[in-house]
Amino acid sequence: MQLVVGRIGRAHGIKGEVSIEVRTDEPELRLAPGAVLATDPAATGPLTIAAGRVHSGRLMLRFEGVSDRTAAEALRNTLLIAEVDPAETPEDPEEFYDHQLIDLDVVTVDGREIGRIAEISHLPYQDLLVVRRPDESEVLIPFVAEFVPEIDLEEQRAVIDPPPGLLDEEAPGGGGEAVDAAGDGDGSAAAPVDGD
Repeated sequence: MQLVVGRIGRAHGIKGEVSIEVRTDEPELRLAPGAVLATDPAATGPLTIAAGRVHSGRLMLRFEGVSDRTAAEALRNTLLIAEVDPAETPEDPEEFYDHQLIDLDVVTVDGREIGRIAEISHLPYQDLLVVRRPDESEVLIPFVAEFVPEIDLEEQRAVIDPPPGLLDEEAPGGGGEAVDAAGDGDGSAAAPVDGD
């Protein structure tokens, strides 16, 4: 199975280095020198990581065969994709891969059925669960422990405790406007998610 583990950002310097938007909780494993990654678009890959370092809080990578700024800039916005065994799970029991969460039933703490998780939206400061309701509308739930206190993979269920107004049908966009204000901004309180 394939998981999105990063997105290539701007070129850095003149020797082919690029900044990386990390989309994995295991960058030391997935984005280590020697790792061979598929890409989206596929024509730019596969890419083999030659070297990596952290600079001003951002991960910087250099790929084999990419030796100047022009070549590095041509890779901008390319998604980096790792091949992962589907049976593999994160070491931390509070972390989940996207494929584990997709299609889980979503219910409130008092048992009200909300819908199913359609996708995971990875934003810079937190992840959002995109929940599709039975009427095909969608609601965005910040994936933090305060609002998603339980993920039960055995029962295929996510239990949510939304703040007032988040699920109100009359709110434009199914309550989506409440998401920015509701999130705590770091995404670390709940289970971080590896992209796929």
